[in-house]
Amino acid sequence: MITDTTCLILNTIQYRSSHFKTPFTEALRLFNGFYEGDTRFVLDLYGKTLVIFNYAEIPSEADPIVKELVSILPEKLPFLESILVKVRNSSSQTEQQGTLHYGTKLQTRITEHNIRYSIDLTLNQDASFYLDTVNLRKWLISQMQGKTVLNTFAYTGSLGVAANAGGAKEVVHTDLERAFLNVAKTSYTLNGFPIEKKNFISGDFFKIVSRFKREQRRVDCIILDPPFFSVTDAGRVDLLNESKRLINKVRPLINNNGWLVAINNALFLPGESYHHQLEDLCADGYLAIETLIPVPETITGFPDTIKFLPPVASSPFNHPTKIAVLQVKRKP
Repeated sequence: MITDTTCLILNTIQYRSSHFKTPFTEALRLFNGFYEGDTRFVLDLYGKTLVIFNYAEIPSEADPIVKELVSILPEKLPFLESILVKVRNSSSQTEQQGTLHYGTKLQTRITEHNIRYSIDLTLNQDASFYLDTVNLRKWLISQMQGKTVLNTFAYTGSLGVAANAGGAKEVVHTDLERAFLNVAKTSYTLNGFPIEKKNFISGDFFKIVSRFKREQRRVDCIILDPPFFSVTDAGRVDLLNESKRLINKVRPLINNNGWLVAINNALFLPGESYHHQLEDLCADGYLAIETLIPVPETITGFPDTIKFLPPVASSPFNHPTKIAVLQVKRKP
């Protein structure tokens, strides 16, 4: 007799079965417990590796269900080659980054929209590739032909890789951690993109932006995807309280008729409040909200699988990951 949670997870996987595509190289969220019924678990599929995130406040209390899932899911998903378990509230960094519970080989690359991405599933507490921005990557592929792009807070570079795949003239990735940018370089190699050292800048966001301003550098598109909160000796990121300040920081670097892609993942910032902030920024006529990019149902849950709502309302966005594309005008 399997547990109610395992039954719940198997049901949500069934809702996503139409997304399974041979040869099983794509990435997909299989269960989002924060919306679909059990906040202790999130399950993501990366090619043929399943990642189980254990978010339980007392991780050991979720261990029996993890063990049950590891036992059952290889039979339900026979293409699986491995299962990695990440324990968010563990005191062990190794457990936070992930331990192998089934199989011997982790997936190291995936495909999305026919583009190859390098992944390192144990690089960090997350899985090194964000599934909620899939539609943004699609937009970048369709819009960046011949454009210059600055991908700030690039992490492992997936958004910049998508822009490059869309025919961007140049993409510059910046991140504080060089190890993350090395994953982006591997994605370039997988797709046959040339790697130029000057386009992978490891350093502080505030210092890099200030240097670009001094050099009077401009680009056609800036991707602004900061962490929820961080502090360095050069500045502070606080998406709950100071989103507008970050946007104003990069506006001078964008060409006329260019784009600013602003992403805010603050869970407790209502969508309407963030939208009002963007409207305030647009009041001078030099910014305009061009489009809001939704998060897919595989992340938000489906009408028949959603059991919990976000802690604050997301509308007019459809998820706490709030993605807006702003068009930029410059003074003559």
